[in-house]
Amino acid sequence: MKKIVMPFAVVCFTALTFVACKKDTKTPAQDEISDATLSQIKNMGFSTENARKVDGGYLVEGDIILTDENLSTPSSSPTLLIAKEEQYRTTNLVTRLPRVITISVTNLPTVYSQATDEAINRYNALNGQLTFVRATAGTVGNIDIFGFNQGPSGGYITLGSSGFPTSGGDPYNQVKMNTNQYAYGTNPDLNYVASVIQHELGHCIGFRHTDYMDRSYSCGGRRVNEEKPKSGYGAILIPGTPSTPDAESFMLACSNGGNRTFNANDVKAMDVLY
Repeated sequence: MKKIVMPFAVVCFTALTFVACKKDTKTPAQDEISDATLSQIKNMGFSTENARKVDGGYLVEGDIILTDENLSTPSSSPTLLIAKEEQYRTTNLVTRLPRVITISVTNLPTVYSQATDEAINRYNALNGQLTFVRATAGTVGNIDIFGFNQGPSGGYITLGSSGFPTSGGDPYNQVKMNTNQYAYGTNPDLNYVASVIQHELGHCIGFRHTDYMDRSYSCGGRRVNEEKPKSGYGAILIPGTPSTPDAESFMLACSNGGNRTFNANDVKAMDVLY
């Protein structure tokens, strides 16, 4: 999958993952994480390459935040494998269905608010057991979308980040969207921003990256396989959807720079889970 090339940056969900011509295997950011924590991350099936400590936990794969709870909660679910045709989810899912999830947008330009409405409409059009609505004005929703400003690094730029549901069955409560001009340009395209928000909300309700086994499929560069999880947490396979990289899936690790929404297999995955 080709990616949009900026003047000096490739637009990518899993930014900061590939750094060309770098020989040392441990970045300064990784020095902030103990070997024990790196081992937990690896055992759960997540890449430790360029993992770094951030507010709320540890940023892995460029856009996924793992909390201490994520790392300390063992999986109670088996790995589901049916005919080798699956996508991937995490151990924790949103529970107490059917359920309405409120979403707020805090201190972001209007296009981000409009894009949030579009992402909500895309999910609600599936008529599943999860319904997304905007939170009442002046209140913080179950998921709050807010901004950060971070420029390109190593030829990639982070578009957004989020995390996974809690062990109590609640969605991850934050989506961070990059307001740097090199993320979406000076005049962001609404559908493009909506596609990123849709992707990050996918993590919030328990989706892993579709190209979990080989992020070079959507991100380009050298092949990078995730570690095979020793528990079911890292990547539990969803029956009925491809285990191989799925073209145009909304949960591909890297953006194609355009409008990407649910494809047929994404719809199947949502139907299985919600």
